[in-house]
Amino acid sequence: MKIGDPLDRSTDHGPQNHQAHLEKLLQYCEAGVKEGATLVYGGRQVHRPGFFMEPTVFTDVEDHMYLAKEESFGPIMVISKFQNGDIDGVLQRANNTEYGLASGVFTRDISKAMYVSERLEAGTVFVNTYNKTDVAAPFGGVKQSGFGKDLGEEALNEYLKTKTVTLEY
Repeated sequence: MKIGDPLDRSTDHGPQNHQAHLEKLLQYCEAGVKEGATLVYGGRQVHRPGFFMEPTVFTDVEDHMYLAKEESFGPIMVISKFQNGDIDGVLQRANNTEYGLASGVFTRDISKAMYVSERLEAGTVFVNTYNKTDVAAPFGGVKQSGFGKDLGEEALNEYLKTKTVTLEY
């Protein structure tokens, strides 16, 4: 991932929006290591001006861990193992959270991707990609991950009031 100026279209990840959020992300990574997740890459601040964090990958993340339960809002990927073929078990685990902003499915089987996408409790599901959005597509979460949608025609509904008037004349 290219880290840099968020206004540069070739940048994949810009800085965190403030020092407190960067510090929270670093604590998030420390908690993951303490709980036994494997830090494969990253987990540190980038040494340059600004609140930049290295893209971070954790493996061996178990469902009870802080990493699996909380949203980081940072460049942190957590990878959990599952039994081969246990799609419904994976869905149960994925949906067992109070959050639901976005999720990702990686598979060669398009029917499996559609099955999982329909059942994931998330506002956005990315299939064989991640974080590729279009301004015409609504974006927003479910559960505790937000109310309403940004982008797309659905976002305009946030500015409208719907009213029904019934009149007998």
